[in-house]
Formats: sequence, C-alpha cells, structure tokens
Amino acid sequence: MSAIHSKSTFLYGQIRRALQSGRYLPGQRIDPTSIAAEFNTSPTPVRFALYRLVGEGLVADHARSGLHVPLPTEVAMRDLYDWMQRLLLMACDIGVSPVARKTGELNLASADDLVKLTWQLFDAIASATAHRSLHQAVKQTNDRLAPIRWAKQGLLEHAFEELSELVQHWHRRHIPALKSALHDYHERRKRLVPCIVATLNERNASLH
Repeated sequence: MSAIHSKSTFLYGQIRRALQSGRYLPGQRIDPTSIAAEFNTSPTPVRFALYRLVGEGLVADHARSGLHVPLPTEVAMRDLYDWMQRLLLMACDIGVSPVARKTGELNLASADDLVKLTWQLFDAIASATAHRSLHQAVKQTNDRLAPIRWAKQGLLEHAFEELSELVQHWHRRHIPALKSALHDYHERRKRLVPCIVATLNERNASLH
C-alpha cells in the first residue's frame, strides 16, 4: 500500500467520523487545504479521501464552489427517512441471527447522547441480522442522516423519550413493539421534513 493511499484511508476515517459527530453541518463547505494543514499532510490524500466520500453520498461535489456536506431537498430528505425506515423494518423481520456478534447494551444517559445513540441503535439492529449487505446499507444511510440529526436538534419535542422507548424495545427484543415505534419515529420526521429543510437552509445561509 502506497504512503498516499494509506494516508487517504486514515483521513477517510477521520473525516467520516467528523461528519458523524456534527463537526460539519448540511450545506457547509469542506476545505481540503484546511484538513491537510490540520493533519500535517498534502492536499492529495485529503482529496482522495473526500472523493471516496463523494462516491458514498456523504459529501457533494459542487464543481466550482467546491466540496460540501449535502444539503437535502424535501424530496431527498423524505426519501432518506423512508429508506432508513424500510431497512430497519426489514432487519426486524429478518430477526437476530444466532451467529450475530453480541453487542453491549446501549446506555442512553442524557439528551446529549441522542445523535450518537440513534446511530448506534440503528446500526445494532442491522448488524444483528448478520446480513452484511443490509448492515452496510444502514451504515451508509446512518452516516448520511448524521449531519441532519445534529443540525435539527431541538426541533422535535420528546426526542429523548422517543429514543429511550426504541432502546428499551430493542434490549427486550420486543420486535412487534419495536417495529411499531420505528414506524412512528420515521413517519413523525417525514411529516416535519418541510420544517427541517427550512431550518437547515437558514443555518446554511448563516454560514456564508
């Protein structure tokens, strides 16, 4: 493995985690030169890493205006929520595989953990099926939704209680109740899509 390829693989992981953690918000420009300076490297491996993320739909290439975190339209956001809902309900129907790797219980200690725990819960549900393709699809959709989840915090009331209910159903393996709660979770967000998109656009405008 060449030094540039090895470095770009490392940077890919770092940038992907930064997107998951809300460091970059929807619509925000990602500057390869700044990332290169942060990690004391040349822009070349940074661009390789970023274009790998472009291929996964986690970064958008706007040509002359550069690379940005995707700022979804109402149609695109509704599609993302619907796709995640369908994937998770499929995972529930498949069920927990006997050969699935056991994961620890999710600890929802405070509302500050909401975005991180949402990602972990949905990942655990998909991972438990032992279907790698399904798990990969959920991971990718989870990553695409992560910046949106960070940016829309505060728009939904009772989000902590809502996720707590999902976690409890999962820990108890009460699948019918989990499916019903997952359906309600995503339908609620689909109804709020116009409000969420408007909020993201306002916050994006404030970045410029």
